[in-house]
Amino acid sequence: MNQWKSAHAVDTKARSLYDALKGADVFFGVSVKGALTPDMLRVMAPNPIIFAMANPDPEITPEEAAEVRDDAIVATGRSDYPNQVNNVLGFPYIFRGALDVQAITINDDMKVACANALAELAREEVPDEVAAAYRGNRPKFGPEYIIPVPFDPRLIHAIPPAVAQAAMDSGVARRPIVDMEAYKHQLSARRDPVAGTLQRIFSKVRQQPKRVVFAEGEEEPTIRAATSFVSQGLGEAILIGREDEIQSMAERAGIDINRPGISIQNARLSDRNADYAQYLYGRMQRRGYLLRDCQRMVNNDRNYWGAIMVARGDADAMVTGLTRNYSVALDTVRATIDPKPGHRVIGVSLALARGRTVLVADTAVIDMPNSEELADIAEEAAHVARKLGYEPRVAMLAYSTFGHPRGERSEKVIEAVKILDRRRVDFEYDGEMAADVALDMDRMAAYPFCRLSGPANVLVMPAFHSASISTKMLQELGGATVIGPLLVGFDKSIQIVPLGAKDSDIVNMAAIAAFNVT
Repeated sequence: MNQWKSAHAVDTKARSLYDALKGADVFFGVSVKGALTPDMLRVMAPNPIIFAMANPDPEITPEEAAEVRDDAIVATGRSDYPNQVNNVLGFPYIFRGALDVQAITINDDMKVACANALAELAREEVPDEVAAAYRGNRPKFGPEYIIPVPFDPRLIHAIPPAVAQAAMDSGVARRPIVDMEAYKHQLSARRDPVAGTLQRIFSKVRQQPKRVVFAEGEEEPTIRAATSFVSQGLGEAILIGREDEIQSMAERAGIDINRPGISIQNARLSDRNADYAQYLYGRMQRRGYLLRDCQRMVNNDRNYWGAIMVARGDADAMVTGLTRNYSVALDTVRATIDPKPGHRVIGVSLALARGRTVLVADTAVIDMPNSEELADIAEEAAHVARKLGYEPRVAMLAYSTFGHPRGERSEKVIEAVKILDRRRVDFEYDGEMAADVALDMDRMAAYPFCRLSGPANVLVMPAFHSASISTKMLQELGGATVIGPLLVGFDKSIQIVPLGAKDSDIVNMAAIAAFNVT
């Protein structure tokens, strides 16, 4: 009898729920497995939204829902299904925003602001670095992606500012944030050591946006980078390639490029074609090239076209390198653009680790520099450090330290220091010294005559190969973040990303290219 009453009660509740769900748009369950049946789902309104939050088994699984409705949007609390609703999406970040404004309470306005920030984040395009949080897939806003995953790295700089602003607007903040943009940058830097350095660059570029050529315009990462560059207010993006191919790739990737600030240049169809070929011929005619050779290079090689655009003033800067080796791209740039008068073309890498930023040079251009070239590299790298906001302390590195042990490369470094002495440069420098001495004040203390007032923040390597090998090892084994090499010393601003770079890397280098426009 008791079993019959229990079953009858359950059946009555189910019938009541069935009736309640007729024509309903939303189901929100925090009950038990099976509470929402396929028959109940069938009678709901078109495009129903199902929050099946019972754990560990939801009221209805996405597979069960899909069997009866192909228009249902299903969210659960489980990480093995799309649209996981998890309190860590908002829980820690609400407190971050509340604490940073010293809110006296957490009110409904702050909670709503958190929810709205999550909704806006889900609508943003997902860059490469964030796609890793989605098991290698790149989600796009829609039925399978209405909410970010709990480990989306963008949450830290998306939610706390919204919560803090809501606290200020609703009058519960005791310590208002005056500069909200600076606050967002500070939050980004907590997650990403590169962010603090890059945000200064981004801020300056936004004040004077530039026209940047994205040379490999038919590639998906390049298209994503160009879109992000424009949406962040950094300037105009010029994609080089065939319009139909770029549009087709953008559509397949779900990227909207039909927006102000993005344009496409097809070399074969441009009215500047003959002018650009003539410009290149003027530079290459005494190197064995005929006019028709230069015409073919302009037509077929997007790097030549983009670099000439910059050289002729039709664009301010260019970023390339995604689909070709660094040295190949560099040869194209050298063929079209001259060094800046009085400057040496070099590559400078920024290594960020343990809260420190160190510039390493030359990591890209001069293979085995002589003493004069080492001195030039030191000056160029010091100039870059100052432009990035650091007061340079330059260490001229070698495998020896102040004379022991002696060697051919060390002799060149010693002579480079003497050359800098004669030039009377206006920054700290010394050498030759080993890397551990240059970076560790305790080790440096054994050499009280050393001219550096603190650990070096600019390292001039004795050769290109040692610079390149050490920075790559540092990145792969040492847990450091390395930006670059940054190409400096040209009369026009060109940056080359590593082969196969992520879209976020391309955006960063495009911003640096715009930043370096003089």
